[in-house]
Amino acid sequence: MQKCMDWRSATFDWNRARAFLVTAEEGSFSAAARALGTTQPTVGRQIAALEEELSVTLFERVGTSLALTRSGIDLVEHVRAMHEAATRVSLAATGQSSSIVGSVCITASEAISAYLLPPIVARLRREHPGIELELVASNKARDLHRREADIAVRNFRVSQPDLIAQKLRDSHAHMYAAPSYLERAKIASPRDLSRAELFAFDRTDIMIDGLRTLGVEVTREQFPIVTENHLVQWELCKQGVGICIMMEEIGDAEPRVRRVLPSLAPLPIPMWLVCHRELRTSRRIRLVYDLLAESLSAPPKKVGKAAERRRGR
Repeated sequence: MQKCMDWRSATFDWNRARAFLVTAEEGSFSAAARALGTTQPTVGRQIAALEEELSVTLFERVGTSLALTRSGIDLVEHVRAMHEAATRVSLAATGQSSSIVGSVCITASEAISAYLLPPIVARLRREHPGIELELVASNKARDLHRREADIAVRNFRVSQPDLIAQKLRDSHAHMYAAPSYLERAKIASPRDLSRAELFAFDRTDIMIDGLRTLGVEVTREQFPIVTENHLVQWELCKQGVGICIMMEEIGDAEPRVRRVLPSLAPLPIPMWLVCHRELRTSRRIRLVYDLLAESLSAPPKKVGKAAERRRGR
C-alpha cells in the first residue's frame, strides 16, 4: 500500500536554499547578491534564516572569504540537485508555451550582436511586438543548461546531446587596418607582418597560434594592447592604432579600414545556432530561432565597388 506523504512537513524555503547555493558557488555574500540581483544584507538574512531553520552552520569566515562548513558541504550537493530539477521544470514549462508574448534571451559574440543582429531584431519588433528580447553580447559561451540564454549564436559545434545545433554557414575573418596605419607600417608582404601591431583578447597564445596556422609568424611583443572587448579592438583599428581580425561581412562594409594583404588565406569562422532541445517546442522561442536561422544563413550581400576596393581587389 502506497504511503501518503505528509505535505504539511514540506516547508523548505527555496529562496533561502538558492541564496545558499549561489553564495557557495560565488564565494561571498556580495558576489551572490550581484548574481541574484538583490542586496548583500538580503542574502545574508536568507542564509541566516536557513541556518536557523536547519540548526546548522553553513559557512565560516576564512580571512576575508567564506568557506563551507562540513554541514554546508553535505547540504550543497542536495541543493544543487534541487536547482537542476527546478531548471528542468522551467525548461519543460517554457517548452509547452504556445504564446508568442513574452521574453526570449539571445546570446552572441560582441561583433555579431552589434553588426549582424540589429536588422533581425528590428524585423522581430515589427512583426512580433509582443516578444521582448534580451541580448547578451559576450565572447564567452553562456550556459544554456542553466538558462543563461535561450538561444545562442556560436562559432563552434556543441556536443551536448540535449542541445540542438544547426550549422548556418561558413564565414571568414581577415586582418583589417586603417589606411593611415598601413602606410605607416609599410606592410607589403607577409614577412612585413613581423613588425605589425595587433590586438589580443588575453595574454594567452591563442591569437599567435591561430595566425601561425595561416603561415603568419608573430610574437607576443606584437600585441601591445590587450582587451577582451572585440568592439573596442575594432574601434582602435578604425582609429589607426593597429590591426584587428574581423568577420569579412563586417570588415568589408567598414569604409575606414582595408584588408591587410588581401591575398592571405582567411580564418574560417563557422556559424552555429544552438538551443536547448525542450525549448524548441515553445512557439515563441521557435519563432525567434527560425527567424535567426533564416536571416543568418543567408550569405552576405554583395558589396559595392568601394568595398571591393577596400578588399584590395
